[in-house]
Amino acid sequence: MGVAGVDVSPLAQGVHELRFQGVRQAYHVAGQGPVCVAHPGGPGLYWSYLRSAELESRFTVVYVEPVGTGGSGRPAGYDLATYVRFLGAVIDHLGQEPVYLLGHSAGGFVAQSYALSRPDRVAGLILYSTAPTAGPDLWSGASAALASYPGNHPGIPEAQSVPQAFQRALAAPDDASVSRLFAEAVPVYFADFWARRAEFAPFVSGIRFFREPATASDPVPFDTRETLGTLTMPTVIITGRHDFLCGPRLGEFLAEHIPHARMTFLEHSGHFGHVEEPAAFGNAAARILHP
Repeated sequence: MGVAGVDVSPLAQGVHELRFQGVRQAYHVAGQGPVCVAHPGGPGLYWSYLRSAELESRFTVVYVEPVGTGGSGRPAGYDLATYVRFLGAVIDHLGQEPVYLLGHSAGGFVAQSYALSRPDRVAGLILYSTAPTAGPDLWSGASAALASYPGNHPGIPEAQSVPQAFQRALAAPDDASVSRLFAEAVPVYFADFWARRAEFAPFVSGIRFFREPATASDPVPFDTRETLGTLTMPTVIITGRHDFLCGPRLGEFLAEHIPHARMTFLEHSGHFGHVEEPAAFGNAAARILHP
């Protein structure tokens, strides 16, 4: 059912919605080829930042608009299990099984969790700029890189405020504030933002972030390190060489512990390789089609 109330194929190009557990779930379809369901990160980033022409030239991409963002409704809870349930509802609704599944950043946590619980529904897994844990192993390295960021760019005044904007974004009280502050902090996510700032300006201006409620929490911390060995579907790991958050060490851990996983480093990218090196990103994702 499309948003206009007209019966259409769940894979027709455009925006769709379904209702699951009484909550509206929106998703967007673009491209052609095998079905690839793409889950964005954040949690709370609006889906459109993840859009990739290179991905759409190879796949029919179903971009999930996670609950709590954009046109999707806001459920009572926002833990990881909620995102996994709603992702499963989208995959069920498509009527295509199995599907390729791409998860970016925190969306990679959702993708891993879904693939572990429903491996029969996943034809292949693309884990993009993500990690096997959301614990100290993730944040210790990120915190050090964030603290050193101004010193790495001494001649750029805007770079000096990036760590402060990042910290303020974590505590922002509303959607508008977190969107503005994340846009100010976003240079740290790129390999070479300042040399290419004009090129990346449309990406930055399009950022929309949705604040999770203060009650959002995960009763069980995300950590798949002990279970990755059970993921036997074809898997591609894509990691930016300069990703301050989910960098090479974490990508390599995924590749080493998921049987038959194939690793691709984007040598000139940070966290948003589909923007920084779009062709290389598209080629890396397409490896899943040729296991």
